Amino acid sequence: MSPLRPRKILVGLLICLPVAPFFAQSLLPSPDRPWHSPLERQVDNESKHALRSALLLDSEKFYSLAELIDLAESHNPLTRVAWENARAQLADVGITRSELYPALSAAALAGIDRSVIPSGGGFYRETASPLQASLDLNYTIFDFGARRGRINAAGARLLVANFAFNDTHRKIIFQVEQAYYRLLNASAQETAARASLENAQAVEQSADERLKNGLATLPDVLEARSATAQAQYDLQAVLGAEQIAHADLATTLGASTDTTLRVQPLNEVPTPETVGEAVQQTMDRALDQRPDLQADVSAIREANAQRREARSAYFPTLAIQASQAAQSLYVQQQGHPWGQSSNLVNSVALSLNWTVFDGGARKNRLAEAEARVRQAEAQVNADRDQIEDEVWTAYSNLNTAFRQREAATALLDAASQSYTAALESYNYGVRNLLDVTAAQKVLAQARSADVLARTQVLAALSELAFRTGDSIRASHRSSRP
Repeated sequence: MSPLRPRKILVGLLICLPVAPFFAQSLLPSPDRPWHSPLERQVDNESKHALRSALLLDSEKFYSLAELIDLAESHNPLTRVAWENARAQLADVGITRSELYPALSAAALAGIDRSVIPSGGGFYRETASPLQASLDLNYTIFDFGARRGRINAAGARLLVANFAFNDTHRKIIFQVEQAYYRLLNASAQETAARASLENAQAVEQSADERLKNGLATLPDVLEARSATAQAQYDLQAVLGAEQIAHADLATTLGASTDTTLRVQPLNEVPTPETVGEAVQQTMDRALDQRPDLQADVSAIREANAQRREARSAYFPTLAIQASQAAQSLYVQQQGHPWGQSSNLVNSVALSLNWTVFDGGARKNRLAEAEARVRQAEAQVNADRDQIEDEVWTAYSNLNTAFRQREAATALLDAASQSYTAALESYNYGVRNLLDVTAAQKVLAQARSADVLARTQVLAALSELAFRTGDSIRASHRSSRP
């Protein structure tokens, strides 16, 4: 064995060491157990380093909806994803535009060649050392619209990315509004549940006093205690829903789920009374400004550009190649001194390329591109119908929410008067406890329905703005409740 061979083996092993963990993986031992390996811990460590810092909120401040939306648009990672995608598409436009310009490349070559050549009756060793530096220029003069088609397609994809960026903001705004109104509903429901608990405790206290005075029976007291326990149960359920709503809103903002977050109470949020416009006007506005529909229309542009590129394949392309090189050659033959030769080499060539036959590839590519155009046009029509249906549903839900709001207000007034009259009559011995507990339950339900009806109006308003695309318009954002 050569003394250099062990060194070569050692060097080879050292080179393979960095990639050895990747090739050391083995197949899963069995289908009934999860897979674990040292690489899993490495990936976990990498994911910890890749985690972003959570948004820090002022725990003493009461945030308005507009402030929460601004925070979400700035810190929700989905906006960064959409923005970086748009930037990547902008770079792709620059790449395709570069085809309109010539490509200039420089190259340098140096080397040593040794050979034995025959000369006369013997053989002589020759050493040659060539040096060469060159500039090469390549430019497509005319291609019947192929480059323009690629540029237009890239520009259309940039439009799609920009509209997708707007649509991401539209969705995040809607998510913030829905989480915000769920939190308002849960907080107001807590207030209502605590009021219902106080009413149940007042009825229980009244029943205990009447039992001590011999004016009530033990079943009456037990019934009152049962109503108090039910009110306490309902309160705990509302508190749990409020915690979940807090976490949902914090997550949408880009903050940690355990972040302390305070928002304006429901009674400080203005609630409109009517829609203010006809449904057809709302539909027309949605069709004009919905970013997802605008992205679909941009997709038609991309399909048309790709069809233009496919048609250009039926025509020739004309290109020019120009090169200038400086060459230097140093030669030494056995028994002779070094010799040197230098020269400048120039070349210019025009090339015309035309595919005469390709087995139907161009025909099928053009057919595919035309089908993509028709598909994009059909997709726009389908999305138009879907948007109109969404706006109609949101508009109807908003009108229903307005009517429910009126009914809930009337129900709360009637239930409050009924409970007050029933409790007063019970204290005078005119009504029994069952009447009071029944009135108390109706009042609790009326309070809950009133809160829900108020938040449903706000949620329906935000959904209508989401369906029409108003939520990302400056005029809407300035007048947001």
